Amino acid sequence: MKNTNGLLEKIARDHLDVETLSERKSDDLDFHEISVWNLKNALQAAYEAGQQTSAT
Repeated sequence: MKNTNGLLEKIARDHLDVETLSERKSDDLDFHEISVWNLKNALQAAYEAGQQTSAT
């Protein structure tokens, strides 16, 4: 599970410009406005990571 969380955080940083997926109890820090193309890229990266994981 720790590897999964790290992978998700990396995808969030790389594709969504989100520093952390940890709740910080602040609307300014916990809510993000993102473009649909960045969301699509992040979802694609997560899908591909899942494909790689299931192939091993």
